[in-house]
Amino acid sequence: MNKYKETFGIDISKDVFDVHGSSTGHNQYKNDESGFIKFLGSLPN
Repeated sequence: MNKYKETFGIDISKDVFDVHGSSTGHNQYKNDESGFIKFLGSLPN
């Protein structure tokens, strides 16, 4: 079994949340249900 290790920094504001991953870099998502679903979909299984 391979373990996936990445550190994330998350900054949440009223309209968006920014995520910076140690490997994936910076991404920005809408601060609503669709944004969280999109973020969770970007994480490895």
